[in-house]
Amino acid sequence: VQLQASGGGLVQAGGSLRLSCAASGLTFSSYGMGWFRQAPGKEREFVAAIRWKGGITYYADSVKGRFTISRDNAKNTVYLQMNSLKPEDTAVYYCAARRDRETITSVAGFKLRNQNDYEYWGQGTQVTVSS
Repeated sequence: VQLQASGGGLVQAGGSLRLSCAASGLTFSSYGMGWFRQAPGKEREFVAAIRWKGGITYYADSVKGRFTISRDNAKNTVYLQMNSLKPEDTAVYYCAARRDRETITSVAGFKLRNQNDYEYWGQGTQVTVSS
């Protein structure tokens, strides 16, 4: 299994970036996908996640209303559209995949927010937001 994240870069505060994560070696449509980030000196934290069908999404409070996660199961790709970027969004962003079996939405949301429940991780892409 490979998860290839791309799209990071340097942007000014208030700008936008779109991250992509291309998956291979797994039945993509059976997996929930998540984005996490890790800033220097900080622990990795949850950013956003999306269930296998794509209609149910979850966000960290810090990015709600600014970031949008989406997926294209035909392309085996998950996206993170990041708008109104702030310097505190600076971090390495990682995509991750976990098999999405839960029938109860609240349980799925709990697990998709928990990095320990993910099976596969990408290599990360750096996002730097200048003030």
